[in-house]
Amino acid sequence: MGITDWTIRAVNDLTARWAGAADGGTVFSAAGVWPLLAFLADGAQGAARAELAQALGVPAHQAATGARELLASMESTPGLESALGLWTDRALELREEWLTGLPAEAHGVLTTDLEASQEALDAWAAKRTGGLVERMPVTLTEDARMVLATALVLRTDWPRPFTEVMQSPDTGPWQGRRLLGLWRRGVRPDRLGVTSTPEGHVTALKVPGDNGIDVHLLLGEERMAPGQVLRAGVGVLEGALPVTGGGQLPYGHVGPGLRVERIPAVAPEPVSLDVSTVAFDVRADHDLLRLHRLFGLTTARDTSQGHFPGISAAPLAIGGAGQSAVAQFGALGFRAAAVTAVMPVAAGGVPEFRYENTVVRAVFDRPFGFLAVHRETRLVLTAGWVTDPTPFR
Repeated sequence: MGITDWTIRAVNDLTARWAGAADGGTVFSAAGVWPLLAFLADGAQGAARAELAQALGVPAHQAATGARELLASMESTPGLESALGLWTDRALELREEWLTGLPAEAHGVLTTDLEASQEALDAWAAKRTGGLVERMPVTLTEDARMVLATALVLRTDWPRPFTEVMQSPDTGPWQGRRLLGLWRRGVRPDRLGVTSTPEGHVTALKVPGDNGIDVHLLLGEERMAPGQVLRAGVGVLEGALPVTGGGQLPYGHVGPGLRVERIPAVAPEPVSLDVSTVAFDVRADHDLLRLHRLFGLTTARDTSQGHFPGISAAPLAIGGAGQSAVAQFGALGFRAAAVTAVMPVAAGGVPEFRYENTVVRAVFDRPFGFLAVHRETRLVLTAGWVTDPTPFR
């Protein structure tokens, strides 16, 4: 994935800041939002341009370059597909220099038939995500002049699948529920670690995919908020927070959901990692204008004047902005998708136990966070928080 460090840092920083607004079970993709904000910033002026640049974390004049770089890099990454779509009103004339800098695979037309135009937008979203996201996250209005959207879908399979089991936690918010549990034992305790933040400790587990995409499961102390846990995960990724690996942890309770203990065994073996978690299917719709300060859209919402003369001579403001996202974690792998749009508008016999082996046990049996990450660059592609795991049937 050919992408500059400053673009990765900017997208990951937006992920961390968006995580601060997380409330309940959710999934979101800053990598889906960032290019749209960047192209808007490229054509904006005044306060709208300044706010977008601040939200992006890069100067406005560098934003479009970063967006093209990000989209091209994601499209060339195994297991990851991305697309940019543009639809405009027939009467809207776009600035040629802005339009030519837009790597849009689709440039459609918004007609006066709102229902037909909406169906075309929804069909694009469904096609680009393989049906994981069924419709565009904005609803066309009569004053809509343009829709700019990204679609992102990622897939990775586990080289070593989990075993499906029934899990029923004894304590916590999932106590007594029959959940679709996932269990796996391996000999790579280094894939798990504990970090310390001012808000508390976080257990971080990396589940590697077969194509360079990893999913990081993050369990914080019970008092910690989702945003604090997810921000810690981003800090670990970027090397800003120290991590004690599973092989260096002492015996006993050593972190959230984490114990190191000795177990009877028939033969000596290396330190192993025993993971119990749950399958999940998380879906969320986000109104980006509700978080307008986070995304630099405060001034751009003002419809009393235009804010994007670099896009069109016609006065444009942002009338809608949203994201629909889904993430699915199961025994065989991980799937996630996001569509983002802005609208200007586990025998035999009795064994003999002669040895003791060390097992690092990690149990994710209460709400936890996750990050889907491109392994080589550490770019966060999707993030979320699990509150309602898949039931066992």
